[in-house]
Amino acid sequence: MADNEIKLSVADRRAVCWRHQFLQGSWNYERMQNGGWCYAMIPAIKALYKTKEEQSAALKRHLEFYNTHPYVSAPVIGVTLALEEERANGAAVEDQAIQGVKVGMMGPLAGVGDPVFWFTVRPILGALGASMAMGGSIIGPILFFVLWNVIRLAFLWYTQEFGYSVGTSIAKDLSGGLLGKITEGASILGMFIIGALVQRWVSISFTPIVSTVTQAEGAYIDWSSLPGGAEGIKSALEQYSALGPTGLNVEKVTTLQGNLDQLIPGLAAVCLTLLCCKLLKKNVSPIGFM
Repeated sequence: MADNEIKLSVADRRAVCWRHQFLQGSWNYERMQNGGWCYAMIPAIKALYKTKEEQSAALKRHLEFYNTHPYVSAPVIGVTLALEEERANGAAVEDQAIQGVKVGMMGPLAGVGDPVFWFTVRPILGALGASMAMGGSIIGPILFFVLWNVIRLAFLWYTQEFGYSVGTSIAKDLSGGLLGKITEGASILGMFIIGALVQRWVSISFTPIVSTVTQAEGAYIDWSSLPGGAEGIKSALEQYSALGPTGLNVEKVTTLQGNLDQLIPGLAAVCLTLLCCKLLKKNVSPIGFM
């Protein structure tokens, strides 16, 4: 290691991590989280570049478009810190390479943050705290607050450090090796999560009736023949248990959606999602359909 090599200290990286919590503090419709990102990078930029011209250039390149989940952004900023460190030490790291790494990682990782944090960790901790609070314990909300912030802060710091530790390898192989594998792996994980949640997020139903068939006697509950009182209720429940939902009506109605669900449940939702993705790739604006 050269004596004059510039290195980011632990204090510098902690300052970046602390500021990174406010990633969405300057959110805007044009470049979204770029202001918060640039704010988080300031301690590192000051430590790596000594002249005002170099610092201004660094700030300018980090004001480009950026948007992802605020927590899974931590490994992205860790990799970016390593790239900036390599650049400050004379490596041939261009502005386009740094922005390419950010864009290549932010998209796939964005699909992971919501299911992990908003739909899993937070509801579990909230349910734990709420159950204790409903039992009259003040520890419930305190426990939720403490655990959530411990998990959040630990994830931000350690994933940033992980990104920083592997960032040097990415900087030495910008042609595609490690960066390509990280981006591909994040893309696969993100698409897997999105695909699993399509059925939950997309609601579509085809209501046209395919057929209406009058059921034979004994295949439905004859309400007029049921005895009165508790015996009638008992008989209806027994028949329903044996016949199922189709026993409630004299006619058996088959809808298009019912046939699709028997073929592949959620097929319509997946097809609609794929169609939207194809239209977006063709630069079709979703605003035009509103």
